[in-house]
Amino acid sequence: MADSQTVPGHAYSPAMDGATHEQTYRGFVRFVEIATGVVICWVLALAIGGIREAWLLAIVGVVASGAAGAVGALAPAVGWRAPLVVGLLLAAYLFFA
Repeated sequence: MADSQTVPGHAYSPAMDGATHEQTYRGFVRFVEIATGVVICWVLALAIGGIREAWLLAIVGVVASGAAGAVGALAPAVGWRAPLVVGLLLAAYLFFA
C-alpha cells in the first residue's frame, strides 16, 4: 500500500491527521474483509437451501455467519478467519453431503 511517505511530492496537509486517516483506512479494509466473508457464507447457505433443500441448516448457517462476523469484528486478531470457518463448514456440507 502506498502511503504519504512513499509517494513523492505527496504529504498530508497540516490540517489533516495522517495517523487517524491511516487507522480509519485499516479499519475500513478490515470491515470489508469480514463483510465479504459473511456474504460468501450467505451465498453458500442459499445454495444449501436451494440444492440440498436443507433450509433449516441454511438458516443456521446465516445466523452462524452473522455471529462469526461479529466475533471477527470485535476480536481484531481473529478478523476474517471467523467467517472463513463457517464458510468452510457450509461448503463441506454442500459438496460432500
